[in-house]
Amino acid sequence: MFANRYTALVDACTLVSAPRRDLLLTLAEAEFFRVRWSQRILDETRAALDKIFAERGFADAPTRAARSVDAIHQAFPEALVEAHASVAALKFGLPDANDEHVLAAAVQTQAQAVVTENISDFPAAILAPLNIETRTADEFIADTIALDEGKAVAAIRTLRIRLKRPEMSAEDYLRSLEAHGLFVTASILSGHAESI
Repeated sequence: MFANRYTALVDACTLVSAPRRDLLLTLAEAEFFRVRWSQRILDETRAALDKIFAERGFADAPTRAARSVDAIHQAFPEALVEAHASVAALKFGLPDANDEHVLAAAVQTQAQAVVTENISDFPAAILAPLNIETRTADEFIADTIALDEGKAVAAIRTLRIRLKRPEMSAEDYLRSLEAHGLFVTASILSGHAESI
């Protein structure tokens, strides 16, 4: 329905958060948009998850991190995009040179948005001429839900019901979203608490 019209490249800083990742992938699965990432983004996600799991005291942190990233890739194998050498070589002048690969992947896949928590690293003055915008996960998810609230709420209900560790009531789920910085999303969904 919407997926043929809009592509979003998701940055590692967004994929690391399970609630953000789960919501984005649920909405992509419901065909609101096409999701994309590069191998380097997945590698950065794995490294960040490894560090998080290790800080939480998991002895098998690397295995857990790899399993999480493998699950992302297995669910959306078509999402993986590698910038063509000519695109990968481009320098866009981003404030942090380490983010150049993210924008190169967005250009390669003709994404309309980069979903990232590091908005300041992707200045509009650089992205606008490329017809790409940056959005936080919260903004992007909230706007996506607004496209078709009924369809989005149904998909999110399925996501919530699948959660087993721990199981969550609708109210618990909304509190979890807020705890992970998804305030706008939680606010919109609070009006549908009985349906999620």
